[in-house]
Amino acid sequence: MKVKYLGILLFAILAFYGCDDNTGTLGMSMLPDSDGISATTTTFDVTTKSLLAEKVYAKTSTGYVGKFTDPAPEGFGSYEASFLTELNCTDDFKFPAVYDPEKHVGTMAGDTVVSAQLTIYYSSWFGDSLNPCRMSVYELDKRLENKHYTDINPKEYYGNETDKPHFEKTGYFELHKAYTAYDTSVPDSVRNATDSNGNSLFYPNVTLPLSKQFGNELLQLNRAYQRGENDFFKNSEKFIDNVLKGVYIKTDYGDGTILYVDRVDLQMQFRFHYVDSLGVKLTKKDGKDSLYYSTATVFASTKEVIQANKFESSEELIKKANETGWSYLKSPAGIFTEATLPYDKIHEELSNDTLNAVKLTFTNYNQESNKYKFSMSAPETVLLLRKKDMDSFFVNNELANNVTSFVATHNSIETNQYTFMNIARLVSACINEKKAAKQKAKEAAGTSWNETAWETEWSEGEGKDWDKVVIIPVVVTYDTNSTTPSIIGIQHDLKPTYAKLKGGDPEQGGTKLQIEVTYTSFNK
Repeated sequence: MKVKYLGILLFAILAFYGCDDNTGTLGMSMLPDSDGISATTTTFDVTTKSLLAEKVYAKTSTGYVGKFTDPAPEGFGSYEASFLTELNCTDDFKFPAVYDPEKHVGTMAGDTVVSAQLTIYYSSWFGDSLNPCRMSVYELDKRLENKHYTDINPKEYYGNETDKPHFEKTGYFELHKAYTAYDTSVPDSVRNATDSNGNSLFYPNVTLPLSKQFGNELLQLNRAYQRGENDFFKNSEKFIDNVLKGVYIKTDYGDGTILYVDRVDLQMQFRFHYVDSLGVKLTKKDGKDSLYYSTATVFASTKEVIQANKFESSEELIKKANETGWSYLKSPAGIFTEATLPYDKIHEELSNDTLNAVKLTFTNYNQESNKYKFSMSAPETVLLLRKKDMDSFFVNNELANNVTSFVATHNSIETNQYTFMNIARLVSACINEKKAAKQKAKEAAGTSWNETAWETEWSEGEGKDWDKVVIIPVVVTYDTNSTTPSIIGIQHDLKPTYAKLKGGDPEQGGTKLQIEVTYTSFNK
């Protein structure tokens, strides 16, 4: 009898949670009094605080470059973005062959480069599109390490006079170029040009000229490779080790714009002969060679090589994280919110009951998005996970499993909240984890068991962050090819966002937060 009605009860609870975000006491008047089954919602206090990110794992193909200072008096100060990247060399890469008048093979007119350039392509940006900036590019003289953390020190990888690149030149290149995110010098006819399919032909970019000597040295190294004198262009590993270890790109002038860089291309322009179907070069009516010029991307930053972003914030960020009356979310690599969940209290009061749903809500204060022209908005998506997993989750490229990690989307229209509808499995898993650890220690201690001493030792050691979860701004990637899109990737949000959340230390001006627990029990 009881099993039958309990099934009806659980179905009703699930239907209730599917239709309404609010919970209250769920009466069971529809059941016979003899069964004595009741479902109840109670609350427990939760405390929160800001947690400095310091560094985050950011394996991404997007490079961020620029500086932005939050203009608000209560702002987060400034942060600078820069990145380092290797350039990929396709396997067995060879430059075009020089035209041979006897064998009628090849097309290059002379064994020399016309010009060389480094082009930084970006499709979008944050901030003032007309803000004057200056970009600087440095050649790396040390290979990047495959770590992808945002606290990387770029100076460890360039500027070493005693370890110059393999081939001789005037020294590692250092380039500078003034730019604005929206290039007003580009005519509308070029900016709005499309192909036959309606796709845009214009790609915003910052282009920095390289020396012709640099291009010719690359060309001659490759000629030596084609003659079997080196293996520098066999694959990207050989190329990076022996020819070009990569570049560091930063801004050294301008405040208010962050570029989202899609690709970095090393391009070269060559002069070619027009040839007929037999490979014979064509001449003009006046007897001169018929020539044309062509620019090609020879090496580029791709997902196959290492790219590392560097984010550096001013001291104002630390001051914001130390505020106690609330907590913050700030990206990129800025501030997370840490919450302490009352697992012990829940277990103490509900150990004989069944947890059906545990709801946790974070409300952010209203943000005046129109107060400043380029204000940051609240993070669209956040991840909740155990504090002890906050690094390994991203390093291992994990997905939210709805047991120890959960995703929530900001409800900016109705509630201004991030709501995690049911983290009951997390609560149960953590309670059981401590119970198992205590039981194991108790069996090992035997008659010398001291529960108070164990609680102290465990909370300072293995269980230090047992009851801690963190809220992190993230970007979620979905499989759009499926009829029911599923999550295929979760990464740190590296764009400028922030939210001020209610909570903090109630004894220091903060607001009490509560976790709602709905449970069922048999009344005795």
